[in-house]
Amino acid sequence: MPTAPRRPTMVLAHGFGCAQSMWRFVVPAFTDTYRVVVFDHAGCGAADHSAYDPERHATLDGYAADLIEIVEAVADGPVTLVGHSVSSMIAVLVATARPDLVERLVLVSPSPRYIDDAGYRGGFTAQEIDELLETMDANYLGWSQVMAPVIAGNPDRPGVGDELADYFSRADPDAARRFARATFLGDNRADLGRVRTPTLVVQSRVDPIAPAEVGQYVHEHLPHSELVTIDSFGHCPNLSHPDLVVAAMRGWLEES
Repeated sequence: MPTAPRRPTMVLAHGFGCAQSMWRFVVPAFTDTYRVVVFDHAGCGAADHSAYDPERHATLDGYAADLIEIVEAVADGPVTLVGHSVSSMIAVLVATARPDLVERLVLVSPSPRYIDDAGYRGGFTAQEIDELLETMDANYLGWSQVMAPVIAGNPDRPGVGDELADYFSRADPDAARRFARATFLGDNRADLGRVRTPTLVVQSRVDPIAPAEVGQYVHEHLPHSELVTIDSFGHCPNLSHPDLVVAAMRGWLEES
């Protein structure tokens, strides 16, 4: 009896301070056609504490190196790599460093730079980011409780913000502070033009962390990309509006 062809692999990477369960509403939609792999970044979720290295993980390059190792371990061919929030830029770094490992990219709520710059709107001033990081340093748990509902949006559904706050509170505080600096002080705009991988950009209609202009910028600077704006509010549509994320991904993956 002939052996059934092996399903292609899809790897999903969660955003800052979260965990692989952020994808639990998205994963079931793809398990029939993909071998779906989720994981926790070092310092997040249930990741082995020994995997976190303060020096390695002081920049997104360290997380990208981790992700390259994961893809090499779980797949025997190029994967569909899905990143949410900062993991979108981690995925971009993987695709530029090892294009042989990535067949397609899906970037959900991406931002290459959170700080406004000349001719560029990232959504925050440098002073606002400095204050955010200072607050994290002074009272990480307090920051988590205040910022999670803002990041999640959907005030009529407080459970979304509560879940995000729970993720933040369970992350290692020191690792989270370093991850925050790598995230919010980073600038990956120049990396976008180096990507040659077909890419889907999924942008929420209203995103308090990565506004619509950012999604448009990412699309315009990725040579082989398509932008889909979904009718969602908040920075975590994979948690708050997973059906819309799934529909956008399915439509693009079936056509690409």
